[in-house]
Amino acid sequence: MPAPNPSDASTYFRKGFGLKSEVQGDLAADYDGRIVDLLKTQDYVLAVGDVTIHLAREFGFCYGVERAVEYAYQTRRKFPDRRIYLVGEIIHNPHVNDRLEEMGVVILERKSVDGGPEAFDFSMARPEDVVIMPAFGVTIEDFAALRERGCVLVDTTCGSVLNVWKRVEGYARDGFTSLIHGKYYHEETRATASQTQKYPDAHYLIVRHMDEARLVCDFIEGRVDAATILSTFAKAVSPGFDPDRHLRKIGVANQTTMLARESLAIGEEVGAAIARARGEEARATDFRSFDTICSATQERQDAVRELLDADVDLMIVIGGFNSSNTISLAALCAERVPTYHIETSAAIDPDAGTIHYRLAQIMHVESDASGWLPDGAVKVGITAGASTPNNKIGDVVARVLATRGLAAPV
Repeated sequence: MPAPNPSDASTYFRKGFGLKSEVQGDLAADYDGRIVDLLKTQDYVLAVGDVTIHLAREFGFCYGVERAVEYAYQTRRKFPDRRIYLVGEIIHNPHVNDRLEEMGVVILERKSVDGGPEAFDFSMARPEDVVIMPAFGVTIEDFAALRERGCVLVDTTCGSVLNVWKRVEGYARDGFTSLIHGKYYHEETRATASQTQKYPDAHYLIVRHMDEARLVCDFIEGRVDAATILSTFAKAVSPGFDPDRHLRKIGVANQTTMLARESLAIGEEVGAAIARARGEEARATDFRSFDTICSATQERQDAVRELLDADVDLMIVIGGFNSSNTISLAALCAERVPTYHIETSAAIDPDAGTIHYRLAQIMHVESDASGWLPDGAVKVGITAGASTPNNKIGDVVARVLATRGLAAPV
């Protein structure tokens, strides 16, 4: 993202407004949870009747999310009478975004005009208005458009995302194409990919998973042609992308919330393909790879693995259905035990004994299950994506217990 001109410093803010103490009470009231606090005091285990709840030791709000949400609250406190816009969701959690709307923050959505590509429309923003940029960041094009409007900008972009941007910008500067492990439609990946456009003839290609990465490797090793690459990745490459030219020198990066082990494996696979095609010297000169998974994502994935080793009978993963880091947690859990990715406690109906959840490892498919909580003594593992507040985790614990007719401790 371009650094603001010194003359514009009064309209660009990245470090809040010094109102942290003033908004802490509101944040605690909206997001803290007594049940989670109790679980922490009991070594993350809560036994009620024949149901035992095991909470992962790393879960829920990460530092980057806490910072973004806090800055949004500070912004409302700083500018009580101004119109405040938010570029998309601040994080992928419906409760948090709904709360901001209740506070009078208008959430903008990308829209298509006359069948063209989806884009944000900032035409309503006046110089006296305030625009919050989300934790995912915004593209360099959107940043420039907002700067041109002259409005006050509050930048909550996560530091881990900024680290990836620096890596991708370095690739572009040095003539490497950025191969990004991520979802081409995701806000963070769109913003990351846009960083390549700071340099002429710099390019990117986005792969969703290992199978797509292997197709790129097949091209590198001469097993598929350029047309196959262009058709497969039509929505996931930079304008003017030429596989023959732009897949010679590759730097690997990733959306910070992807499955860490897959990101690392993709880097290894691409490097090995270059070595097989052109020799080890080519891998040394024409390939770069760095682990750019954020520490919070890694810690939550590690904590889930530890929890699964405790032999839980099932896992509940709490977070937005469009939350990439939550989806990654659910995918990990589903490898070992029945897993239910839910957005909120409302997904659990204790009276009907049903749960509404997103199927792990299947895109955008939801389902309902009855009898999901086994009879007899049961150990239920719970974790939550980095955008899920503690009170929403506690609500889920209460509904799990209520499904058995048990009361949650208060």
